[in-house]
Amino acid sequence: MNMRRTAISNGAAAHLHFPPQHAPQAEPARLDDLPASESDAGATIEARPVSPPPRPVTPLHAVQVTPSAPNGRAVQLADAADVERMSDNAELTTFHTFRTFDYSVSLLFYPKEMKYFAALFQQDRLWRVLSTSDINTARQLFHHMQDQATRLSDGETRRLQLEAQNEQLKRAIAESEAHAERLRQGLQRTTEQDQTVTSRQHQLRKDLAQLEAQRTAAQAQLNKVHRQVHQLNVANNDTIPHMPR
Repeated sequence: MNMRRTAISNGAAAHLHFPPQHAPQAEPARLDDLPASESDAGATIEARPVSPPPRPVTPLHAVQVTPSAPNGRAVQLADAADVERMSDNAELTTFHTFRTFDYSVSLLFYPKEMKYFAALFQQDRLWRVLSTSDINTARQLFHHMQDQATRLSDGETRRLQLEAQNEQLKRAIAESEAHAERLRQGLQRTTEQDQTVTSRQHQLRKDLAQLEAQRTAAQAQLNKVHRQVHQLNVANNDTIPHMPR
């Protein structure tokens, strides 16, 4: 059978043309024409009627292939330029917006055609956009893109966390170093004070010993003077005439 197929790319229709065919008339089959195996099996072949000629095949209409949502509702890739134009002309209404770092997701509604757009932005530039006519599907698309944006920003989240942790560690190191410096200064001051006190105590002991020696010498001198005074008193008393009673 001869068949001519003409395919048009980019979503155009594929037209199939089948020329009319006339099938040969079938003759009744005879048992002696069958193979030995079929003849031995006792298969019975009945005569078949003559098949009518096939009718021409109607050309197929163009069918646009679109992705489907998990629930089976149609989802289409939207033209980013058209969505931006509608946004610039204030033809879209924003239902929901989600932002994480450089990524954002918007659920947009186009009232004129009752269409919903789930749009993913990167640095406020439209990146991906899907359209649907069902609100529940649109919400599913929005949440799907929201999850995608969250995954894309996980690196930024981790980077900020690590930067914050590093800054916290730097502050902790600086505080610990400052504390250690204060402790060193306090220890040095204590050591200097200990040395000063030790030196003072040593000098004080020397002074006390010297003063004690001076006191001992002075006491001995005083005792000597007292004895001299006593002797002089005795001598003076001896010179006084004895008066009878």
